[in-house]
Amino acid sequence: MTAWKSNQDHLGGRHYIGPCVKGFKSLRYNALPPLPAAPYSRTPVTLHPQFIAGAKATMVALPGIVSWGLITGVAMVGAGLTPFAAFAMSLLIYAGASQLAAMQLMSAGAPLVLIILAGLVINLRFMLFSLSISPYFRRLTALRRALYSYLLSDNGYAVSIHNLASHADDPDRHQYFFGSVAAVWVGWQIGTLLGIVLGASVPSGWSLEFTIILTFIALVIPHIKDKASVAAAITAGVVGLATAGLPFRLGLIISAAAAIGAGMLVERPKSQGRA
Repeated sequence: MTAWKSNQDHLGGRHYIGPCVKGFKSLRYNALPPLPAAPYSRTPVTLHPQFIAGAKATMVALPGIVSWGLITGVAMVGAGLTPFAAFAMSLLIYAGASQLAAMQLMSAGAPLVLIILAGLVINLRFMLFSLSISPYFRRLTALRRALYSYLLSDNGYAVSIHNLASHADDPDRHQYFFGSVAAVWVGWQIGTLLGIVLGASVPSGWSLEFTIILTFIALVIPHIKDKASVAAAITAGVVGLATAGLPFRLGLIISAAAAIGAGMLVERPKSQGRA
């Protein structure tokens, strides 16, 4: 078979090389057999059984988490944040008590240094949480450990710490923790988003700033159980009112220090009696 041939261009006296159409078609269609179609396969995404177990164990706490997030969302909007800024704060900071404290201080006009210091003090407990669970995550990648440090929460820690300690030899024990803290994170963000939408729909004349104060009152009251806590609460209130006019909101620091001192003074005779 001749695939190429030389032809004479009678009009210009030039030569050209052109394909033989018939031979070219034969070569194109008969040289290679058609390839079989590859079967379509789809791998389903499955969650680790330990992840599911951790998420299920946390379900009992989700109603409270969603409610707490809803209150925080309303408070953030009431403090003057835009809905976008409020949700961004919830995603980036992800610390309920610190967020509320920051909102309270921002509403009071406190300096930025005091706001950051308050957030660090409130979140010191997470350092203790991290120290207690870090031995179980040593073999994980740095990225995985960073993710777990971001997702760490009070409820997730409380639910998963016993499981981590009782399955110390299981290489997948971290999946239980992952499922628990992930469930808390989802519940918190849903509640916060609902609160932001609710707060944004309320007229600005309603002055939602008071929701932050009410929230902290609701948090403090259950912890006033003995003479020391009563003394601390009364001292904080009295000193806070007396120092409300100080610049840079120094009354907040002074009242907190006075409350701690009053509680320690009342608690000291009790501890000496036990000794």
